[in-house]
Amino acid sequence: MIEAVGLTKRYGDKTAVYNLSFQVRPGAVTGFLGPNGSGKSTTMRMILGLDNPTAGHVTIGGHPYRRLPNAARHVGALLDAKAVHGGRAARNHLLSLAQLSGIPARRVDEVLGVVGLQDVAKRRSKGFSLGMGQRLGIAAALLGDPQVLLFDEPVNGLDPEGIHWVRNLMKALAAEGRTVFVSSHLMSEMALTADHLIVIGRGQLMADMSVTDFISANSADFARVRTPDTEPQLREKLTSALTEAGGHVLPEQDGALRVTGLALPRISDIAHDTDVRLWELSPHQASLEEAYMRMTQGAVDYRSTADQKAGLQQPLPPGAQPPMPVPGQGQPGWYAPPPPQQGG
Repeated sequence: MIEAVGLTKRYGDKTAVYNLSFQVRPGAVTGFLGPNGSGKSTTMRMILGLDNPTAGHVTIGGHPYRRLPNAARHVGALLDAKAVHGGRAARNHLLSLAQLSGIPARRVDEVLGVVGLQDVAKRRSKGFSLGMGQRLGIAAALLGDPQVLLFDEPVNGLDPEGIHWVRNLMKALAAEGRTVFVSSHLMSEMALTADHLIVIGRGQLMADMSVTDFISANSADFARVRTPDTEPQLREKLTSALTEAGGHVLPEQDGALRVTGLALPRISDIAHDTDVRLWELSPHQASLEEAYMRMTQGAVDYRSTADQKAGLQQPLPPGAQPPMPVPGQGQPGWYAPPPPQQGG
């Protein structure tokens, strides 16, 4: 188990992590989330003894990392897949790590097989793709068969098959009773992989709960309701009835209605009582990404602005009309349509 108590790290007058306390328990995949600059990497470095905390402490199995006997046999980590001597072959890189920790050479070949690099074991790592580098870094983390594993963006650069493999690997490691701590910006992947979440913002703890509880606490569920497109008067009739019953109704871009404040059976009863036919009545639960964005919107340091293209717009020729805006463009959930197919 990893335990942080009052963990604080300052660099001069900048506080990267402040009074952070949490536990990462064995037997589950714990996701570590936060915006860029929130202190995730600094926290992981302190866990691994690479940075000293200004205040507080963090332990692994009750001991600071630097006091663990033969730490590589207890803790495996992937923080930077590029931290490899490019002139070494993949097998030689792992072999040097194994020799430093008293790990038998046959284990090197085992982990190369686990990560799928056995066929390129003799190739120099400087010729590896980003995804191959990630696999080599994961192999190094698994080398000592540790009970505690830390991964920072483990699926970076991997193709869909590789991402699926990492997801199953994390779950399998946790199922064996190991402690698995994973930092990632891919919310969709965390939703499929993590059992528990620790979320920080600007160096402070924002959430420490299960994925299900996190989504429930930071999102508002709603019902999607659709009436026949050919009878817009029914849509207006139902909107009025739902509003009178205490519901909050918002139109969607595709013509459906978003209803909050009323349960699905109540919406169905109101539609029946007002003689309105329904084409759709479905529940919607927010995704992890939606819940995460809602929680961390006040803890983001870098925000984009609209591109005004000042001085780059060409003047319209005489008599020309400006282009019509695309309906829904710029609204949440809008995506640009695909370009037309050539020659088809």
